[in-house]
Amino acid sequence: MIDLYTWSTPNGRKVSILLEECGLPYRVHAVNIVQGEQFRPEFVAICPNSKIPAIADSEGPDGAPITLFESGAILVYLAGKTGRFLPQSVRGRYEALQWLMFQMGGVGPIFGQVHHFLRSAKEPVPYAIQRYKAETRRLYGVLERRLGEAAFLAAEYSIADIATFPWVARHEWHQVALADFPNVKRWFCTIAARPAVARGMAVPR
Repeated sequence: MIDLYTWSTPNGRKVSILLEECGLPYRVHAVNIVQGEQFRPEFVAICPNSKIPAIADSEGPDGAPITLFESGAILVYLAGKTGRFLPQSVRGRYEALQWLMFQMGGVGPIFGQVHHFLRSAKEPVPYAIQRYKAETRRLYGVLERRLGEAAFLAAEYSIADIATFPWVARHEWHQVALADFPNVKRWFCTIAARPAVARGMAVPR
């Protein structure tokens, strides 16, 4: 059994989507980051960085329990555990991993910053808004070009798509119209239609 510590954010939903796609049994533990529950000692013991998501797997490598934090590491672990959603060939695996790192190093941090300055900042900061909105559109352009070449970010549906989808799902938050990026829109609608994705996006309930 896998225990998932999460909240209703794109990073949390990456893991719940993959758990649903893999059909792995899991228990959900909601960590209310608005109320600061991520700083409670019992959660910090699992995640030293006080960020969701985190997992505890009672049947980890060699049958021994394992805890993991950082969404990208969790996705790679679960893909390895199940042998799914990460290509088997060496070339295909690295193609998927590079797009996963693109999400981790670009899409997540930049979209997160534009969300903050558009929705949460106590007062408008025009320079920051302009900077992060421009970089967000640039990243959409990278996705648009890639998805004009292939159906998914790698050669097949993978953890790279699963990691990126929940961030694109908040396109209205960062004031991006998907109609401006037709290849991204096609990819987004394809993934949104997957039942496991819909279930994973509803976690925690």
